[in-house]
Amino acid sequence: MTLLSEAAAPLLALGTEYYLFGGAGVISLAAFVGLILVPALSAYGRTWEKFAAGFLSLFVLAALVLIGVAIGLVVFYEWDGIVDFI
Repeated sequence: MTLLSEAAAPLLALGTEYYLFGGAGVISLAAFVGLILVPALSAYGRTWEKFAAGFLSLFVLAALVLIGVAIGLVVFYEWDGIVDFI
């Protein structure tokens, strides 16, 4: 191994969960763009209408992120009850 590859090896050692969360983030962002943003932008012809539709789509993205965070927090704090239920 060269000196450069030995120095870069610790920087590239990521856990599996980082790859999984990164992949889930990329898939979620692609789904948002393909299912929400593109249809919203293609529904209008004028530039200002497209800008407004894109801006309002950001509110949809924020709502989806907040719902996901809320569900994640509920699962995190209620995990003992969830395990007992299962």
